[in-house]
Amino acid sequence: MTNNHLNNISFTEKAKIFSEDYLKSCIYISKVDVSEFIFTEKLLFNLIGSSQILEDFLDFHGARNNETWYLYRELSAAVRHLSRGCYYQKHISNSLDFYNLTDIEVFRKEGDITLDFLTQTLIDLAPVITDEACRLKIPIPEKSFKPAKFPSIVTTEMLAYNIDDTDRDQQKKNIVKIASDFLQIIREFEPFESYGPRTAEEIKEIVPERINEVLIGRFEMMVHNLQSSFDTYVIHGGFRLGNKKLKTLRGIFSVVFHLLQTIGRLLHFYERHLHDAGYKNIYQQVQNRLSAIIDPDALLDRTINYGLFYICNFLSDGKTIAIEILNENIEKSSITVGIPVKLGFHSRPSMMVAKIVQHYGGNVEMCVGKDRFDAGSVLDMQWAGGKIQKENITEVIFEGDIRSLHDIKILASVNYGEDSMGKGVPLPNEIKHLR
Repeated sequence: MTNNHLNNISFTEKAKIFSEDYLKSCIYISKVDVSEFIFTEKLLFNLIGSSQILEDFLDFHGARNNETWYLYRELSAAVRHLSRGCYYQKHISNSLDFYNLTDIEVFRKEGDITLDFLTQTLIDLAPVITDEACRLKIPIPEKSFKPAKFPSIVTTEMLAYNIDDTDRDQQKKNIVKIASDFLQIIREFEPFESYGPRTAEEIKEIVPERINEVLIGRFEMMVHNLQSSFDTYVIHGGFRLGNKKLKTLRGIFSVVFHLLQTIGRLLHFYERHLHDAGYKNIYQQVQNRLSAIIDPDALLDRTINYGLFYICNFLSDGKTIAIEILNENIEKSSITVGIPVKLGFHSRPSMMVAKIVQHYGGNVEMCVGKDRFDAGSVLDMQWAGGKIQKENITEVIFEGDIRSLHDIKILASVNYGEDSMGKGVPLPNEIKHLR
């Protein structure tokens, strides 16, 4: 059969072709006994792929602007996003024991609850999809899939661990950069921390206004890049043995990344398909039908009270480990510099120094005589400033992370960013991160 002949097949005929595997999957999951059946990765991938190709086909032909086909198109989008979120959550459940994390039993149970919600929602969607196909005169396949087609990836065996890279030269430069970048991600995420369960009303106050698909997608990409750098430059493909701290940090990268993937799919679906964005007519009718099948409050609860909550928890745990790893691997040195002319270490210069230290994440101390002060703390710097002024000291020593020392030396060369009257002055490009 030539390509021209295939292209000349009518829209209706092609809708039947692109619906076949999708509908077979829907029939399959609508008949399962939930108490005995487990949604496997292969089944989920089949749902993702078949719904994706159908949605693309319908979008190409303008289904989003057609009253007859709009619901069928929205149902395919629902299956795609929910299946993808389910797939990511399934990966977390399967891999959790390899992440070297502690105190995870409550997290594991919450993950199981999330997985149950997503799979039950897919089961609830299945008969609605087949009914809609019947309305559109799309033939329902007579035969469904058999369970043997969808085995789980999990077995009772593991391959021999015979590529040992634990003695590989783990370049300190790369470890330091990865730990520093991770700490920067944590700092950027801090405004979005969720300290405990939120009510449905509280969640709707932050979704999508503060927490949304675009924001989560940005963090997802950042963590993915970090994980890739770790696997490329530190430990190729991760490891089961070796440096425990590095293994734990890699586990935290993974669980945070996959949680971001999961809630990113759920947020996309909520914002695009369930959230009231002011549309009317057919759009509102279809949204109402979807909301009757997929509980928006339950979906947001799993997104925020499970996904976002545990992202914040794991980032908090990772912060401590990342700081330890960073300080074990940074190159250290010391510099002697003058104090800020006229006004000493009052608020502005103290804040400037602290921002440099916080930017890189490694420990730096300011030595004033026999006393040592945390240069990453504005309060400590100001305490030191009082001692310096009282004892009429003109020079101090900074010891610690060589990256911070480099920038502090530049900052000191411009009198810590201010003139003798305490007014701000332009900073050199080398320390533009302070601007």
